[in-house]
Amino acid sequence: MAQAFEALSAWQVMLYGLVFFGGIYVVFGLATVLLTHRVLPALGMGAPLDTRPLAPGQLRRELTQSGVSILVFGLGMVFPWGFLQLGWARLEPHAGAGRIALEILALVAWNDVHFWINHRLLHTRWLRRFHTPHHRSIVTTPFSTYSFHPVEAIMLGNVILLPMVVHDFSFWSLLSVPLFSLFFNCVGHANYDFFPRVSYAHWFAASRRHHLHHACYHGNYGFQFTFMDRLFGTRLKEDAAQARMAQGARVAPPA
Repeated sequence: MAQAFEALSAWQVMLYGLVFFGGIYVVFGLATVLLTHRVLPALGMGAPLDTRPLAPGQLRRELTQSGVSILVFGLGMVFPWGFLQLGWARLEPHAGAGRIALEILALVAWNDVHFWINHRLLHTRWLRRFHTPHHRSIVTTPFSTYSFHPVEAIMLGNVILLPMVVHDFSFWSLLSVPLFSLFFNCVGHANYDFFPRVSYAHWFAASRRHHLHHACYHGNYGFQFTFMDRLFGTRLKEDAAQARMAQGARVAPPA
């Protein structure tokens, strides 16, 4: 598979990238909606986090912005492909299952570090105008996941480039990054508490933590895990948005 990817032309890489990112966005988004609006409620599992209505036109805006992000991610596949063509990176074609598993674990951890750094930068006064479009979704949906300004999409979409330079990954390990990233992101933006009984600090409480990020705007900059927020003191308290939500108030992101 590694050789087949490297043998593609730049135009083929970008076309396949658009199909791939568009496809997983639709599949993961619809599956999350089905799960949180039909399946889990019918089974009596979990509960919505924020029952306030969506903002007028929110879903249309999210889908439009997500379409632009899919363009950025899909066309951007030419960059890792280009690294391979230039000899700046190399794919390991003979990696075994054990090595692939370890590489995926390393990439999961790196993804959280990369996301925290870029997310924190997007909340500075110099870059927050590029993050404001995403934060217009205060009550989130699975389709908020790719609802980015193009600059934010570029910043978050370059996650595999540095790892490719420092290590020869398997093609399958690198392919896992957009898959687990989108999965975690859909969970985080689902506006649904999948595991109400676990503690706020638990890995499985990621949807609660990211819900608070959108409700409060600042804090909880991490992705699936909490180690970066704990390290830099940016973790929100569990009840940070309780009073605001009880009053039905919304926090408009800074201009």
